[in-house]
Amino acid sequence: MRALVQLPRVFPASPRTRVAAHCRPPTLLTQHRTVRLRSDVNPTQLESNSSKIGDSGSSSDSKSSGFGSLGNTLLFSALAAGAGYAYAVTSEKSQSNQPQYGSAKDFTKAIAELRVVLGEDAISTDEDDLQRHGFSEWSSVNADRLPVAIAYPNNTEDVSKIAQICHKYRMPMVPYSGGSSLEANFSAPHGGLTIDFASMNKILELHESDMDVVVQPSIQWMDLNEKIKDSGLFFPVDPGPSAMIGGMVGTNCSGTNAVRYGTMKDWVINLTVVLADGRIIKTRRRPRKTSAGYNLTGLFVGSEGTLGIVTEATLKLAPIPEQTRVGVVTFPTVRDAASTAMQLIRQGILVQCVEILDEVQMDVINRAGGTGRTWKTLPTLFFKFSGTKAGVADSINLTTKLSKRNNASSFEFARDEREAHDLWSARKQSLWSMLSLREKGSEVWSTDVSVPISRLPDIIEISKKELDNLGLFASILGHIGDGNFHASILYDRSDPKELERVEKVVYDMVDRALEMEGSCTGEHGVGLGKKGSLKKELGPDTIDVMRSIKQSLDPHWLLNPGKIFDYERRA
Repeated sequence: MRALVQLPRVFPASPRTRVAAHCRPPTLLTQHRTVRLRSDVNPTQLESNSSKIGDSGSSSDSKSSGFGSLGNTLLFSALAAGAGYAYAVTSEKSQSNQPQYGSAKDFTKAIAELRVVLGEDAISTDEDDLQRHGFSEWSSVNADRLPVAIAYPNNTEDVSKIAQICHKYRMPMVPYSGGSSLEANFSAPHGGLTIDFASMNKILELHESDMDVVVQPSIQWMDLNEKIKDSGLFFPVDPGPSAMIGGMVGTNCSGTNAVRYGTMKDWVINLTVVLADGRIIKTRRRPRKTSAGYNLTGLFVGSEGTLGIVTEATLKLAPIPEQTRVGVVTFPTVRDAASTAMQLIRQGILVQCVEILDEVQMDVINRAGGTGRTWKTLPTLFFKFSGTKAGVADSINLTTKLSKRNNASSFEFARDEREAHDLWSARKQSLWSMLSLREKGSEVWSTDVSVPISRLPDIIEISKKELDNLGLFASILGHIGDGNFHASILYDRSDPKELERVEKVVYDMVDRALEMEGSCTGEHGVGLGKKGSLKKELGPDTIDVMRSIKQSLDPHWLLNPGKIFDYERRA
C-alpha cells in the first residue's frame, strides 16, 4: 500500500473545479510544447543505481514517511524520469554548458536529511504530488521532467534549513505557491526539490494606520482582501483569481486594476528572502520612502524565484473607494474598442479598469453562465469606475461621449452590486471558462504581450485577423488600459500541423510587439516559454548582466534553474 503524505491545501475553485482533469502529460510530448534537456543517462546505469538509492534511504518507518520500498521506487522513478540530469553531469559530454548538480545518491541523502530536520510529514515523494507540482495543463509549455520531492515549510526558518541542505547536496530548488502561472514558471526541468508554501498562507501583521500588511507567499490576493475588508483597506493588484502573493511577486504581475493602481512592483515595500545558501535577508525596512542603498526589493520582484526565495512580503494597501460602477460597451470592431481605450487614457479620464474582450470571449462568458444575463457577442470594453459619487458620474459621462465617437453600439451598466460582481468575476474567470469548453485532447495556449499604448489599435487589429484566420476557437482579451493584452487559442495537441500554425501566430504576435518597442510579456513572466523572445527584446549584453547577477547570488544555479535565461559556463 502506498504511503501517501496527505498535506492540507486549499486550491482556488476556478482552475481546480471547472477544468476537466487532464492530470497526466500527453504520451507524445511535442518539441514545441515541451522543453527537453539532453541527457546521456545509460538505462543500465540507472538500473544499477536503483539498489544504491534503496540502501542509502532513510531508515524511518515507511508507513509514515512514504520512503520505504515503495517510497524508494517513487524516488528512483522521479530521479530517472524527472531528474536524470543528475546522472548526466557525471559524463564529460554533458559538462560543457550545464550547471553541475548532485548525483541521485546526493539527492537521496538530501531528502533523508530534510525529513530529519523538518519532520516526516513535511516531505512528500508521492507520485501524484510530484506530477501536480511539475506539470500544468494550462501552461504554454511544460518541461519533460518532474521534481524529485516536495517540501512543505511552515516559516522562513524552515526555508532557510531547506536551502542549506539543498546547497550542501547541489539540489535544485523550485518555489511553488499557487501553481497557476502560464509559462512553466514553477516547472522542474532539472528535477530537484519543489518548495510548496501551502502552510505559509497567513497575514503576519496589519498596520492600518500605515496602510500596509505583512504576508506569507501562499496567501491568495482575494483571501487577503476578504480578511482585511473591515479595515476599509484593500490590496489592489488583481491578477487571475487563483494567484498567490509569492507568484505575483515572482512575475511582477498586474491585473484589471493596473490602469489606476499599477503593477505588483508598485505595491511591494520590502521582502524577506532566503538566498541559495540559506542566508536570510530583508531587502529594506518599512517606510514608504527611502534612498538607502540599492533597490533590492525591485531586484527580486519579477525574478521568478531565480535569485532568492521570497518568504514574506510587506505590501502597501489602498482605501476602498466610496463607490464602484461597472459598465460594458460594445463596438463593431476590435480596433474601435482599442482606439477608445487608447484615447481614454490619453485624455486622462479617471477609470479604475479598462478591459477588452473580443466577440469570441464574450461568447465564452455567455456559455459559462453565471452573470444573470446574456451579453452581446461583439468586441467589448469592460469599464470599472471608482471614487466619489460625483467623480464616478463625471468619468462615466466623459467615457460615454468618447465611446460614441468611436462607434460604440451600446453602453450598459450592471444593475446592482451583485451583477457587477458577477460580471467582473466572469471577466476574471475567462481563461478557466475557456478551458472548461475544451474537448478531449485539446489544449489552450494562452500568451500575453504589451506595447506602448499608441500602438494598441494596430497590434490588436492585426493579431485579431491572424487569430481568426486560424479557423480555431481563439480570442483576444486583456488589460488594454496599460497596453497589455492576451491571446488564448484552443487547438488539437495531437495535430502537428495545427500546432505549427498556432505557434507561428503566437510568435508572430510576440515579434510584432517587439517591433513596436513592446515586450514579449506584460505579466505572465518569461519562465521556460519566452526565453528566446526575451533575448530578442533585451539583447545578449543585457541578458549577460542579468546572468552575472544570478551568478553572484546563486553561483551553483540552484534556484529555479532554466527560467528567464539559460546557464552559460564561464571560462
